[in-house]
Amino acid sequence: MQFVLIVGPQAVGKMAVGMELSRQTGLKLFHNHMSIELVIRLFPYDTKEATYLIGKIRQEVFETMARSNQPGLIFTYLWAFDDPREYDDVDRLIALFESHGATTYIIELEADLETRLKRNKTPLRLQEKPSKRDIAWSEQEIIHSMKYHRFNSFPGEVKHPNYLRINNTILPSRKPLHGLGIS
Repeated sequence: MQFVLIVGPQAVGKMAVGMELSRQTGLKLFHNHMSIELVIRLFPYDTKEATYLIGKIRQEVFETMARSNQPGLIFTYLWAFDDPREYDDVDRLIALFESHGATTYIIELEADLETRLKRNKTPLRLQEKPSKRDIAWSEQEIIHSMKYHRFNSFPGEVKHPNYLRINNTILPSRKPLHGLGIS
C-alpha cells in the first residue's frame, strides 16, 4: 500500500494534482473537501460539530483504508506549518499508514498568489467544492489566511524521506510526478 499526502496553500492545485496522480497510479483520491462539503450541509464550518464530524469521517476513512487491501490513498491537506498541532496530526497520519506496511510520501505544492487566485475560479474547483463558489468570499479567505498561517514549509523543514516540493505555478496538473517512486 502507498499513502500520498499532498499539501500546500488553498487553490495551489492539490486536488487537481491528486486527480492526475490517481489516474496515473490507480490510488484512490480522498481530497480534503470531500469530508468538508458533506458536513457543512449539516453544520456551519466554524462550529465544534463540524470540526468533530470532519475529523471523525477522515479518521474512519484513514483507518479503514490503512487496514484494507486497496493499493493506497492520496489525501490533500491544508497544512498550517506555523501550528505545531498540525505537525502532530501529520505524524499520526503517516504513522497510521506505515504501521500497516504502507510506503508514505509527502508532496508539497507551491504557487504564487496571482496563480492561486486564478485557480480559485476554475470549473473543476467550483464543481468539486461548492463552498468555494462564492468567489469574493473565497478570494478573501485565501488572502486573509495568509496573514495568520504559513501554508508552505521552509527549506529543509519537512524531514520525511519521501518528500518532494514542486513549484507548480506554471506546471499543469497532468505533468507526471517523476522521481518520487509512486507506482
